[in-house]
Formats: sequence, structure tokens, C-alpha cells
Amino acid sequence: MLEEVLTTEVDDTRTKPIVAQLTGAKLSYPSAEGEVSVLDGIDLEVEAGEIIGVMGPSGSGKSSLIALIAGLEAATGGQVSVLGTDLAKTSEAERTRLRRLEIGVVFQSFHLVPAMTVLQNASLSLMLGGGADAEKAGREILERVGLGHRLSHKPSALSGGEQQRVAIARAFAPSPKLILADEPTGNLDQETGNEVVETMFKLVRDTGASMLMVTHDRNLAQRCDRIVEIDAGMIRF
Repeated sequence: MLEEVLTTEVDDTRTKPIVAQLTGAKLSYPSAEGEVSVLDGIDLEVEAGEIIGVMGPSGSGKSSLIALIAGLEAATGGQVSVLGTDLAKTSEAERTRLRRLEIGVVFQSFHLVPAMTVLQNASLSLMLGGGADAEKAGREILERVGLGHRLSHKPSALSGGEQQRVAIARAFAPSPKLILADEPTGNLDQETGNEVVETMFKLVRDTGASMLMVTHDRNLAQRCDRIVEIDAGMIRF
């Protein structure tokens, strides 16, 4: 009996909480020729604090995987759970709130609001999600990404790298447990992209968040804790 207890205790210390879990997850779309399969039975677990690089050829389903976990697409088969919530059992309003306060999403295109200032853009998720002290959180995270001097500027006055830093600040402002990044350096030159990646990795490590990052850059992917390769809608081992 004592041996069983000790074994259980050791196992518990080695197991981190699961932030996201996909079990047999499928995604398909109807077409004139029939169903088009995009993801075909994805099994994946993301542990707390883990950074995963997602790689694969164009059209393999990488961005669709991010969309499923973010609740932007609904699985047509299997199960997708994020932070203990089965996304199939939630309303669109609940999924939206989850994205605003618990999941930070960074896209290749920055998706900033042109009419808003840098501070307003960085604080947007918190403001819409009803989070307290949205502006204060926005200021603090902008300082951390090196844009504390740009608070009142509009996105059009910023370089591409600065705009992506604002997008990163917006994703991290609510202190999310999960970051989903879809080719975050895709629109940047290599030097600027490297600087942006350094910022993201530091924020992830400092906050203890988990991150899935889609990238075509194997050198970048190799900096992650592990790499998941997708081909033809399936994880390749």
C-alpha cells in the first residue's frame, strides 16, 4: 500500500495540468464534390507552460488547428477542450469571452483597429471582455514590449514590427493561460521577426502561459519545447 502511495505521489509531481486537449478532432467543409476534410482525427495535448511549434506544408491544416482551439471553427468530429471546457458545449458568446480573457491570439496580419491608438488596441480584449483596469494592463504590457513611448500613436504611424508588438501586447494584456500564434513573423523581415519572437518567448516564459505557434521556420520551431508536424490534416509522427 505504501509503495502504491509513493508511486502515485511521484507520478503527480511529473504531470502538469492540460491546458488544451484534442481527441479525434475533425474539421471538414461541404463542397459541390462532397465533404472536404481539413483535419482528420487530431489527438493533441498541450501542457501548462509548454511551447509547441506547429509545422507542415501549406494547406496541411496548421491554421485550422489554431482556429479549432480558439473556438473560431467548430469541430465536425471528435472533441476539443480548452481550459477544461468542451467547446462543443459552449455558446458563441462563451467562446468569445474565452478568447478575450483566457486565450490570446496573434495572427500573421496584425488585425489592429486603425482608428484606435496603440493603448486602445492593446487594451481592447480586456475592455470588451469586461476585465478590470483594462487601460492600466494595456500600459503595463506595452512597456514590456518596448512601446511605452507610443501609447497615443495610431497603427499607421508604426512599423510592421511595432504593429505586431501591439498585437502581441493585446494578446497578453488579459494574462491568458494559452497563446495561439499563427505565423506571427510571416509579414516581417528576418531581423524584425527575430526581435518579435524574442519578445513572445520572454512573455510566455515570464507569465507561465502555454503557446502553440504555427511557423514555416524550422530554426524557430526548434526553440520550442516540442514540434508537432501536420500533413494532409493529420499529425505525422
